[in-house]
Amino acid sequence: MGAEEEFLLADPVSRAVSAEADNVVAEASGELGDRVGTELTRYQVEVRTDPHTSLADFAEQVRSTRTAVVQAADRRGLRVASSGTPVLGQASPPPLTAGPRYARSAAMFRALDDEQSVCACHIHVGIPDLATALQVSNHLRPWIPVLIALTGNSPYWAGRDTGYASWRRTALGRWPVAGPPPYFESTAHFEDLVAAFIATGSVMDRGGLYWDIRPSHHVPTLEFRAADATATPGETVLLAGLIRAMTATALQAITAGEAIFQPGPEMLRAACWRAARDGLAGQGIDLSTGRLSPAVDQVDQLLAWAQPALKEHGDAELVSTLWSRVRAAGDGADRQRAAYRRRARRTDVVDHLISTFTASG
Repeated sequence: MGAEEEFLLADPVSRAVSAEADNVVAEASGELGDRVGTELTRYQVEVRTDPHTSLADFAEQVRSTRTAVVQAADRRGLRVASSGTPVLGQASPPPLTAGPRYARSAAMFRALDDEQSVCACHIHVGIPDLATALQVSNHLRPWIPVLIALTGNSPYWAGRDTGYASWRRTALGRWPVAGPPPYFESTAHFEDLVAAFIATGSVMDRGGLYWDIRPSHHVPTLEFRAADATATPGETVLLAGLIRAMTATALQAITAGEAIFQPGPEMLRAACWRAARDGLAGQGIDLSTGRLSPAVDQVDQLLAWAQPALKEHGDAELVSTLWSRVRAAGDGADRQRAAYRRRARRTDVVDHLISTFTASG
């Protein structure tokens, strides 16, 4: 397993987003090499872990990588925050990173790029062949809303409380190929869809498939993309450990020939919207019943379903501890709003994000 994390740079005085990503990436590359890079906007820095089989080793690299980015930003007089959307500053239209790919994206997608100063946490799990990856995707589609609720960390958009736990998720829903992936009947079905998207200009290439779960276009992994950027390293570790266990559980189900639960695409989409709106604090749509139930109970159900795989990998205790912390403190959106309520200052929200960026919780 491995992770890609996207972060926002902030000015230490105004706390607004800062368009200095090129400089910070250059500063951090001395220690991180090609594990740090730019993103679509100059507000964002992206980091990557190496592949890991040990969740403890993965956790150590997540924390050390974040520390390296903080130190690089500090040398440039800046701060780093991990939120799905900018809390303060002119988020739209953002200053775009130079380069032919980003220029092509702006030409193709126009104002859609104006709201792409958003940050995610992508978890990769190694799966060697496309056919198996698509079967795992089919098995895990119904859990996407639960992952969205667990990781909601983008309630603000440029100074405004959107009322959502994950506004990033909502903004991404405007793209032509985004949200829950289809149920794939075969590899040919997948390849035909991708070819049609490219031929019609709906995506630039395979890297433009913004589904919540997708086969990676450049490494032999299945990539999980539903999560907002996580406020703390511990939440990234929780997400990675859980997703690896979910994948292992799905693989066992495939081997056993178990039937795949196929929620209707309309209800799956509605469940994702509800999860993005209310996060852990609210109720989500239970796709097995079509009724509402507390989001925290749905996370507990997911953990129970994946528990044998968590135990097999030796991750059960760590994942349980990390989930207990999130359940007690609330998701990232809850914590951002709590920081604001203390003095009704948006700058306090940014300070909270800065202070928890390398925290263990």
